Amino acid sequence: MNKSSPAYLKKLEQLFKEAGFVLRYEKGSFKAGHCLLLDQQVVIVNKFYTTETKINALSDIAHGLHWEDEALSPESKKVLHEIRQTALKL
Repeated sequence: MNKSSPAYLKKLEQLFKEAGFVLRYEKGSFKAGHCLLLDQQVVIVNKFYTTETKINALSDIAHGLHWEDEALSPESKKVLHEIRQTALKL
């Protein structure tokens, strides 16, 4: 699957949803292009980003979080595994 496609973005969005996060796309002056409110489990990404940049931001956030894998579907576990493997290669 193309990792810069809208379909892959949907998979990332599903991963965050299954983990209990609220994902919002809004305008803002975030220095990193996103904002993470861990206490409220909210992720806000700049809505003006391209699909590829949104994917990169969500992947970076996903890699840095501790996930309860038991709550994730097999598809979301696969996406999370891909993110972790990609990060190890960098």
